[in-house]
Amino acid sequence: MNVNEQKSSGLSAFGGVYTPSILTILGVIMYLRFGWVVGNVGLLGTFVIVTLSNVITFLTALSVCAIATDRVVRAGGAYYMISRSLGIETGGAVGIPLYIAQALSVALYTLGFAESVTQIVPAWADYQLYIALAITIGVGVLALTSAEIAIKAQYFIMGAIALSLVSFFLGQPVEETQMELWRSTDQSFWQVFAVFFPAVTGIMAGVNMSGDLKDPSKALPIGTLAAVGTGYVIYMIIPIFLGFRADAQTLIDEPFIMARMSFWGGAIALGVWGATLSSAIGSILGAPRVLQALVRDNIFPKSLSFLGQGAGKNDEPRLGTAVTLGIAVAAVCLGDLNLIAPILTMFFLTTYLVLNASAGIESFLDSPSFRPTFKIHWSLSVTGALGCLGVMFLINAIATMVAAIIVLGIYLYLQRQELQVTWGDSRRGMWMALLRTGIYQVEEEIADPKNWRPHILTFFHSPQKNWSLVKLADSFNHKGFLTVASVIPERRDYQSKQNLENTVKEYLAKNEVQGLVKIVRSDDTFGIVPKLVESYGIGALTPNTIILGSSTAWLRDDWQGHQDYCQMVSQIHQLNRNILILKPNPTNQLGKHRRIDVWWGGMQANGSLMILLTYLLKNDWHWSRANIYLKLVVSNPNALEPTKNNIRELIKKLNIELIPEIIVSEESSFDDILQENSRGADLIFLGLAPADENFAEYYHSWLKRTENLPTVAFVMAANDFPFEEVLQKEG
Repeated sequence: MNVNEQKSSGLSAFGGVYTPSILTILGVIMYLRFGWVVGNVGLLGTFVIVTLSNVITFLTALSVCAIATDRVVRAGGAYYMISRSLGIETGGAVGIPLYIAQALSVALYTLGFAESVTQIVPAWADYQLYIALAITIGVGVLALTSAEIAIKAQYFIMGAIALSLVSFFLGQPVEETQMELWRSTDQSFWQVFAVFFPAVTGIMAGVNMSGDLKDPSKALPIGTLAAVGTGYVIYMIIPIFLGFRADAQTLIDEPFIMARMSFWGGAIALGVWGATLSSAIGSILGAPRVLQALVRDNIFPKSLSFLGQGAGKNDEPRLGTAVTLGIAVAAVCLGDLNLIAPILTMFFLTTYLVLNASAGIESFLDSPSFRPTFKIHWSLSVTGALGCLGVMFLINAIATMVAAIIVLGIYLYLQRQELQVTWGDSRRGMWMALLRTGIYQVEEEIADPKNWRPHILTFFHSPQKNWSLVKLADSFNHKGFLTVASVIPERRDYQSKQNLENTVKEYLAKNEVQGLVKIVRSDDTFGIVPKLVESYGIGALTPNTIILGSSTAWLRDDWQGHQDYCQMVSQIHQLNRNILILKPNPTNQLGKHRRIDVWWGGMQANGSLMILLTYLLKNDWHWSRANIYLKLVVSNPNALEPTKNNIRELIKKLNIELIPEIIVSEESSFDDILQENSRGADLIFLGLAPADENFAEYYHSWLKRTENLPTVAFVMAANDFPFEEVLQKEG
């Protein structure tokens, strides 16, 4: 059973979703800041703020409904949905700020309660902070003792809110006034929006209780959409009464203006107290359940695992509630409603953005596993996500960037933890969709040498024994693809093959090498390799560079084995692939990664490819401090200076750090020059002639001639690829 599964307490759509959602929506902002909103931006401005806020909330509600009707939503609400859709890292990156926002919400509502009390009893103004602290501790104790009592109390609170609204609508003006349709004050439109927006974030109250619902997939859509609709209607009606009953300055100066307008002011007091208390209760119930889900998914260190414990038959997170209460008490000490509200707005908008992105991605990918009964078009979710992002920047671009940095920081931290989960998410589907589009796009486009990338396929016996081969292949890999492959005997079964693949993958990951792994079964190693080279890949994404270990058959006087190896190289060359054969020095391997010698014969295929490969090596941090010596042998001393000038001019055009070294052979053989000049190198590049019928003898001679030298990379370029165009700049 999943660690997040709880025994359902049997809450219905009305009791578990609609009631906590509408009580949070019709809360402290409505009673204590709605007049301030109307006074600052006028009637039309208020309509715009209310409509825009509700559009974002409505689109998010649709996304929530789509996700909720596709899968069982466990405890954790929005966090649970995001983590099961976009992965645990994204879920945690949003879930932690969401938990903090829920905890801060408790302070928002209890501060609102205290402010309303001091408005009614001005003599208590100096004790407003203490009243807020007392109420915060009170709702915390209530949640700790019995969440069930707290939930049932909401029905009485709903009655009080309904009574207060009736009393308000039956009231009268406090002064003669002329309604202002649009107003501009010291408060910008988006600052006013930021203060109001928490009023419509009540859908999280229902979502956070998802683990306590009898049937979340039905209750969440019905309860959430009904609450959003009810809230919108009420919020569009109230400004009309406010605007025609008091002038703008009165609305701004008197937070409790609704009480003066009402038929019975006491009903407003009951309503605001009920609303603030119910919202605070909803947050103190919801936030610990998010925390509990985060802890049980190992988002936090193991030392905090005790916070995931539950108590009683309903698995109530009492320890998490105590921690949440501590955060709320700390926030109350700030004592400023207008300071906390914008912070909550940014946190909630971030959560809404990712919720919409989750639903939009799932719908767009059209994965067979995503089958919601409440279907919406992906464009609605994307619009909701973009709306959240746009509003965040309009409210405060700096705060948006800070929020993004926090979320990204948490994401990267969780990614480094390599958390193991027991569920799948949509990320693989996202990459599959992008990969599908990319492959078809690459297939349609005409190949351009300027876009050449090394797609490397390298063969090994075992990564431990052939690590220099794999590491060098990884160093060449420059935003291309690397596949490490091996051939095992036919007698090894498929399970053994799969186990070896997993072992190699783990070894590569441990050594920070990003590559694919391919294991094939065959008793004919030299015969199967060319076939794998020919068949491996998809569309235009096929390996263009094959890296092999050097033949060792000649060391055992196994001429047949050597010929079979050379036949394999010849067949790969006929497939028009670049070939690099690594002959490692058994003692020094790749040395200190400080010196590379390239024995060069011009810009023809091998020469260009060798320079290109050394450039790729320099981009790898292991080789970043290496010096690349471009070595050229001339027979005539008179050719020394002209050759130096030509090489310097070429290097300048290539814009690659190369150190030219022109050697006059005089009467020395090339073998002697090679042994004398490259004895101190870490890696030597030598070009090979195309493999023909005499390749076995030719390659054997090179193996003999390079004995006692450092590691050698023999390069054989594909026949018809213009590598010089990859290197040369236009003009």
